Amino acid sequence: MLVLDEKRVRAAITVADLIPVMERALIDFSAGRVVQPVRQMLEVADHGGLFAPMPVIMGDIVGVKALTYYPGNAARGLPTHHAQILLFRADSGEPLATIDGRLITELRTAAVSAAATKALASPEARVLAILGSGVQARSHVEALRLVRDFAEVRVWSPTADHARKFADAAGARMTAGAADAVAGADVVVTATAATTPILKGAWLKPGAHVNAIGAVRPTWRELDDAAMANVLVVDSRDAAVKESGDVIGSKATIAAELGQVLAGHKIVNRDATTVFKSVGLAVEDIAAARLVYERTSR
Repeated sequence: MLVLDEKRVRAAITVADLIPVMERALIDFSAGRVVQPVRQMLEVADHGGLFAPMPVIMGDIVGVKALTYYPGNAARGLPTHHAQILLFRADSGEPLATIDGRLITELRTAAVSAAATKALASPEARVLAILGSGVQARSHVEALRLVRDFAEVRVWSPTADHARKFADAAGARMTAGAADAVAGADVVVTATAATTPILKGAWLKPGAHVNAIGAVRPTWRELDDAAMANVLVVDSRDAAVKESGDVIGSKATIAAELGQVLAGHKIVNRDATTVFKSVGLAVEDIAAARLVYERTSR
């Protein structure tokens, strides 16, 4: 059995590698070709954390990702997410690999947003607004630049010092407020630890596309009701209505799963203002981990 740390994961894959892999995984998920229950989040109440086991059966692979999420780690200089991924042979149950999942989580999340942006955003999108300045903000700028030719990237973060450092590293323009970052933007990413809305629908230009990846609990919000009232696409209907505070709180109507859009089974007008709400799926992690395993074992 292979044991692969983050260094070996980084040597095996890039976010560019993962975009087509995530597209195929989401199409298979929406078509019912994988077995995946909605994950269960366990609260580590004494320490302000969450633990989530995420199993999936995908073709000849059985896998599980064990994820921890500790928002308070950011203030301690530690990653907010840690994860380990286990892969097994589906035909015999034999273990194949134990793979560090932190970087996989980072890259596959951005790759899924890139797939959503490619499918839903205007081909002429030129202005990208990032709300947040952490790991996911950085990976999203890299991934989204692969699918759209942005002339300007703006960033706002609740922590100005973090936003300034991110702007310098990403070649972005720091704004004084979230509204300033979003005004006139073609694509918006919300990648924060917010529990109350930081993006208002009134700020969005008609035809903008939003990738909403924060607010991972049923009572947490990143987007207000007006933002959620636009054309809503999710990675999983079942997961979104149980896990996403943005979906639950707004009672928004889900137009489609992203896998259905990618497969051509659902059509979304690119002139519409769209929101892609990502909660993160085990099939994404296992598909990425499988690619790492295949490349490393070769």
